[in-house]
Amino acid sequence: MAKGKNVLTTGDVAKICNVAPRTVSKWFDSGQLKGYRIPGSKDRRIPVNELIRFMKQNNMPVPAVPVGKMRVVIVDSNVESASKLAETLKAKSDYEVSIAKNNFETGTAVQRFEPHVLLVNLLATDIDAEAICRNIRSDEELQTIRIIALVNHLASGEAAALLNKGFDGYVSMPADVSEVVRKIEEATAIIY
Repeated sequence: MAKGKNVLTTGDVAKICNVAPRTVSKWFDSGQLKGYRIPGSKDRRIPVNELIRFMKQNNMPVPAVPVGKMRVVIVDSNVESASKLAETLKAKSDYEVSIAKNNFETGTAVQRFEPHVLLVNLLATDIDAEAICRNIRSDEELQTIRIIALVNHLASGEAAALLNKGFDGYVSMPADVSEVVRKIEEATAIIY
């Protein structure tokens, strides 16, 4: 399903946490460790970012969990600014980056590229950012994708409203690429 190792089996989690697979199943069944079951099967799958959240919450040492490269889709109708951001992210953080210029391309990129993060420019033309967020949040298979808004300055009420709409965070633009990377890592909780 996912490129790299973004979703783990109970056996994978058991090895990482140094416990028996049955212990992981108990954590899952009690709701302490979130994930999903494979349809038509009793097999469980746990997203890497959920495992890291669980380990931190339970004061467990968090090793560097093996995952593929971070995949980011920049959703922006301004190809020039999106390309600049993409090149900078690739150079500074070694991310795999793709660009989508409208809602249709975003849907295609989500299905083919399987990103960890969408960076959505809220001021872009030809893009309905709220529809993108709604569609991602309503699809059970896409729940691990983090959505970060690229905005101009926001008042505190506007920031809260943005988070209530399903965005995982925002970056005020123009921003230094290190701030964008920090927001991506904060939203995904991937430890390097």
